[in-house]
Amino acid sequence: MASGATPFRLSRETSDAVLEYSRKTHTLLHNTWSIRPQLEIIDKEYMMEGDLTEEERKARQALRAGDKTRYRNITIPVIMPQVQAAVGYLSQVFCSGNPIFPVAASPSYEDAALQIDAIMAENSKSAKWIRELLLFFQDGMKYNLHALEVAWEQRPVATLETDPSYKGGKEGKPKTTIWQGNVMRRMDMYNTIFDPRVAPCDIYRKGEFAGYIELQSRVELKRYINSLFGKVSVVTAEKAFESGGETAGMTSASSYAHYYLPQINPAALLDRNPLQSFDWLSWATNDPRKNRIRYKNMYQKFILYARILPNDFGMMVPEENTPQVWKFVIINNQVVLYAERLSNAHDYIPIIFGQPLEDGLQFQTKSFAKNALPFQQYQTALWNASTASKRRAVMDRGLYDPSRVSETVINSPNPSAKMPVRPAAYGKPLGEAYYAIPYKDELSQSFHAEAELVNKFADRANGQNPPYQGSFIKGNRTKHEYEDVMGHANWRNQTVALLQEHQVFSTVKEVLLLNILQFQDEKTIYSPSKKMHVEVDPLILRQAAIEFQVADGLVPTDKLMNIDSWQAFMQMIGSSESLQQEYDMGDLLSYLMKMQGADVAEFQKPKDLMLFQQQLTAWQQAAAMATKAGTPFSTPMPQIPQSVIEEMQKKQAMDAAKKPTASLQEQIAGAAAAASGPSGKTNGTGTATPSGTLPQANPPAVGQTGVPNA
Repeated sequence: MASGATPFRLSRETSDAVLEYSRKTHTLLHNTWSIRPQLEIIDKEYMMEGDLTEEERKARQALRAGDKTRYRNITIPVIMPQVQAAVGYLSQVFCSGNPIFPVAASPSYEDAALQIDAIMAENSKSAKWIRELLLFFQDGMKYNLHALEVAWEQRPVATLETDPSYKGGKEGKPKTTIWQGNVMRRMDMYNTIFDPRVAPCDIYRKGEFAGYIELQSRVELKRYINSLFGKVSVVTAEKAFESGGETAGMTSASSYAHYYLPQINPAALLDRNPLQSFDWLSWATNDPRKNRIRYKNMYQKFILYARILPNDFGMMVPEENTPQVWKFVIINNQVVLYAERLSNAHDYIPIIFGQPLEDGLQFQTKSFAKNALPFQQYQTALWNASTASKRRAVMDRGLYDPSRVSETVINSPNPSAKMPVRPAAYGKPLGEAYYAIPYKDELSQSFHAEAELVNKFADRANGQNPPYQGSFIKGNRTKHEYEDVMGHANWRNQTVALLQEHQVFSTVKEVLLLNILQFQDEKTIYSPSKKMHVEVDPLILRQAAIEFQVADGLVPTDKLMNIDSWQAFMQMIGSSESLQQEYDMGDLLSYLMKMQGADVAEFQKPKDLMLFQQQLTAWQQAAAMATKAGTPFSTPMPQIPQSVIEEMQKKQAMDAAKKPTASLQEQIAGAAAAASGPSGKTNGTGTATPSGTLPQANPPAVGQTGVPNA
């Protein structure tokens, strides 16, 4: 469930209207474009499983039976290495950072930027952004159409807390808490619905609908309903559990409105229909006294985002004649389980589509894989022609007299079998019963060279080359010349990355940031990259909202900040005393390091301590001069400020708590000291600690050679 969403209880008439609308969305898409057969063709060629000929089927069966003399038709891999090379490049651009989307801000909001960095890192780990993005890139390179759902969600998670009363304090006590954050979900294009009347890249802001179908078991559906926190009535939940057919939860698994599982790999590890993988009725009785709900084996959940006029559906809601984005959860295409109006600040359909190759022809533009498909087919034909020649060399062709020799004897698989002749051959020359057709192979040697040339054409079509696909090409270029050539050859990959940035990731970053600013609550997050705990304050984040610039691998923070200019400026300040007097070197360095991912603020000295050290240095110099001149010196030594004493006590307590041998009491005391305010008073989260005073050094007597140090 999205945080901040407004749930709505639908009437029967409104529910029927939503169900009819959802069916029309499937009809509109699949009557316009037969997407699933096209996706299957690409996937079969990508997995090199497109050869469905009888000869290939028999060869597979023979090899499976143990006959190692049979030649299979080999599909030359062209599509897969090129797609994976392109995916590898995009993954390095967009997924190699930590966090994936760093944030830059002005110096006055550097702490807010640090908080958002920590939130981004935590969300990417908890919601597994990397996996979803890699699959997202894979779809784009194969189909030239991919989609990513970006939404703010809440889900129950298990945590541990310390309770001395739980098993004597020997174990942590499990506790259920609510995790919330940005979730990315790659869309399975076989089961994704979208508005085909607009360009894919504009669906999130101009399209009327987008959604996806997924399978869920009875238990998983129950968990999903529980995650809605009581916003689904018992009656509606029961209707959802009892909806669908007797076995699969659907009446027709082939309908476009239902979940679709393509059959690509004939030798898959698990070749089974998931809709019939578990029979609930085989062990759970239908006796209403024991089981009141008639559960089904599997359920198909359709998540539909629609930009609608609520008045068209009979909804009595505020602004009913204004376009609004709604989310509907439909089970088995029969029951509207849940409906909510999305109140996100961005007002987008949270499924963002992209096309890595875009030329203005929308769905007619060929994908990366389709561009390489003719070359893979041509190379495969050349290679298999050579294989056919080898078959001809091993299994010769000939003419025989069927009246003298039987067909079974001629085609015997045993190469050393003796061949009996029929009685009609008695008394006649046996050489006349069979004639071997001469074998000549003059072209197969050139097939391999021609196939390699075709492979170069495929590389040229997609802008790839052997080094990008992991092959080392030896040459006589220097390292600088090689890097220069590869840099120019990378322009087409960079064009794809630029399209991805401005089609998808600019919107993704906008949605991520607005969701954080709108829904993030106050909490403490550990940042692995910064190796520190970050206190998240939503008020500070919203005050700094207009100052943020979210980066990624294509537009990193050093481009947003111009790090080279910063470094040149720091060098100028270091060599100019007038500039040092005009600028605060410490704050400049702290801001620069924080924007580069290294927070050095914890090592910065307090202002009171710096003032005390300056006063102490001046006192030491005056005392040394008086001692050297032999004159009396009675000026008292400056005293350490009380605030510095308290800060030192906190640090000592925290250092003691971090020791491996620290007891539980020491750790609690350290946490309380860190949470306490001035003069030992707490800020409401810890216990009071004695302020105390540090021992003060006595001023040196006149003539004493030593002077105290800070």
